[in-house]
Amino acid sequence: MHAIQYPPEILTRICSHIYAASLPPANPSLDPLIITEHGIPTSFPSSLPPANWSEPLTRRTLKNLCLVNHDWNEAAKPWLWRNLEVRLPRGWLSLVEELAWEYDEETVDQVMEKTVKAAAETAAKSTARGDRNNEETAKSLRESILESLNMPDESISPDLLSPMASREPSPRRFRHKSKSPARWELVRSISDAIQNVMERRDPAVYVPTPQDPRPGRFVRHLDFNHFRTIGMRRSVEEGVNSRFVTGDRVEAVLKEMPNLITFGATEYMDGALTYSVLNELFLRGAPSRGRGRSSRGRSLVDICDTEEEDKERRRQCRDLEAVDLTGCVSAVFVNALTDFVTFHIIIPEPTETDDFSRRGRPEEPMAFPGLQRLGLRGVKSILPHILLPFVLAFPSLTHLDLSGTRATPELLTALGRSSTVRLKSLALARCVRLTGESIRQFLVESRVAGQISELNLYGDLTFPSPISEEDLKVIVTEAPCFVNGELVYLDLSSSPVSRDILRACPPQPSLRSLGLSYIADLGIQDISDFLERKASNVEILTLLNTSPELSCGMRTGDALPIATATSTRQSCIALHSSIIRPLCCPPFSFTLSTANSEPKHAPTRLRVIELSTAMLAGLGAGANGWKTIRSKGGRGWYVDTACGWIGQGAGSNLVRDLPVGHPLRMELDKLSEANGNVSSGVGWHARKMEIIRGYGMLGREDGLYGAVSFAYLG
Repeated sequence: MHAIQYPPEILTRICSHIYAASLPPANPSLDPLIITEHGIPTSFPSSLPPANWSEPLTRRTLKNLCLVNHDWNEAAKPWLWRNLEVRLPRGWLSLVEELAWEYDEETVDQVMEKTVKAAAETAAKSTARGDRNNEETAKSLRESILESLNMPDESISPDLLSPMASREPSPRRFRHKSKSPARWELVRSISDAIQNVMERRDPAVYVPTPQDPRPGRFVRHLDFNHFRTIGMRRSVEEGVNSRFVTGDRVEAVLKEMPNLITFGATEYMDGALTYSVLNELFLRGAPSRGRGRSSRGRSLVDICDTEEEDKERRRQCRDLEAVDLTGCVSAVFVNALTDFVTFHIIIPEPTETDDFSRRGRPEEPMAFPGLQRLGLRGVKSILPHILLPFVLAFPSLTHLDLSGTRATPELLTALGRSSTVRLKSLALARCVRLTGESIRQFLVESRVAGQISELNLYGDLTFPSPISEEDLKVIVTEAPCFVNGELVYLDLSSSPVSRDILRACPPQPSLRSLGLSYIADLGIQDISDFLERKASNVEILTLLNTSPELSCGMRTGDALPIATATSTRQSCIALHSSIIRPLCCPPFSFTLSTANSEPKHAPTRLRVIELSTAMLAGLGAGANGWKTIRSKGGRGWYVDTACGWIGQGAGSNLVRDLPVGHPLRMELDKLSEANGNVSSGVGWHARKMEIIRGYGMLGREDGLYGAVSFAYLG
């Protein structure tokens, strides 16, 4: 029995749906992903059934499809290689071996000769008719392909041979002017040459184009979020002199990824972010394009300048859309970024003495219109005079995370003047150089901030918010992002939020996650009134070290500023009596009527509250389904485990009072019992913006990015 042969388009469409199953929806449930099987979601948000597959499940499914047969392999391989996450050092070395071109093992001439020869033979078979000999046809096609490629003729003239009759002319040899071209570049140029030759010879004949056996052209996403070398028992000398992730290896891999659009780096490999690597990342696509000859056949043109060779290759690459450089602070990276900005973006005033030093530099500041999302959280070693032009060089930004950087008021002022930037997500947490006035002017007066739906102005006791009460009142009453009521994420921790400001704030019907931590003088009843009247759809609330009623006796000015059993008990009672009972429980009703009446719902959707360690310790095992869930770090939440987004019929609803045996409640109970022994992706109200896929402050990440989002207390 023969296996059923399906068209390649159907197989590709099936694999694309499998890959898409791992992508979170645009409207997330805000809960950690449940990896057990509970059916298929019918609408979003959905906590159960899970809204998407886990990434390992999708990768394993695509890998198994590659092993079915050749057709399935061709369909599933591009989707299997689409998303690369470097995790282990040995895996990284295997990835380099698979993607990068080792010129010592296989020279450029060998690759070109084999590719042209195979292409000519395939074309000869396609054009063969009857019993004609294909050898002459293949040889003729090979010569035509060489002529179409504009290859230099290096054959030796018969007049120079001695003795003349004893030898034949040497065959035309392959010589590429670039010493280190990309393999995909060669294959693409040869493919274009074949099409040109066949269009002239026999346009009616279809000839399959040669394919690069390396999978680098499939890669769209590369990140080092999970990469670690901790626990490998390597000495300090080995860590310094025998690095796994080096600049040369990263550069070699990036050269073989013409379709890469997202890149993520971390502090564990920022020593590999050299000047050459930054060039490979940011100069691909539009920054390297310009006036000149057509890109067809460019890789085989005689170009003597190495920079021109790289520019010709990068012109054929796709523009980068997202870069996440969270925590990159090494001296190598700082110096490389400084050189990159100085050479490509900052144009010094021309003088008579620096004509030679300016040779090869752009005549005007370079812009990167393709990049839309930029994450610089914790990149605190970049000086302001470098950070400002670097950020302004991206005119199409929609997501920008500057938390923990040396961003200055001048940066916000210059960014606010942009006519092209339209931010949707902005994070300015713990930016110590910013002023309240600069933040107010940017949010209130600039069109750049008019469409913001996610705003993170987080501050803590170490780095409090610079916003004054007067500036904050102007922001909440006049800023377009507040007035239009489209905010879904807002963090005003350590800002001078007061009763008057909450009363003056416009209604926020779309708000789902609200941060009000480190506001010692804000009354708990004021918070409750604001949620009930103006932000009833808030699901997550942070009250870390906020309100005198929740201080557990440790508030500055108390008679005894330590947590005692009595003060902690009083704070726990205040939490339940002022927040949980009036906001999270349906109002009491009593009737003697036998007619069925609709059950009343809770006034708000509040179900997760972040609290201080003393408060969580006082709450103990919780009550009425509310339990403590701790992160892998110092953060912790008081969670209603009997509440979540549940798929019901054709829709999804936020359901409370789930039974004890419900799968979602059981999964949340497991997280509570783990007591912090959970993955780094478990938590609520992220403090880091999800940059790579564009989900912003409501996105969910694991690995090192997840630790920054949910685990780190500071």
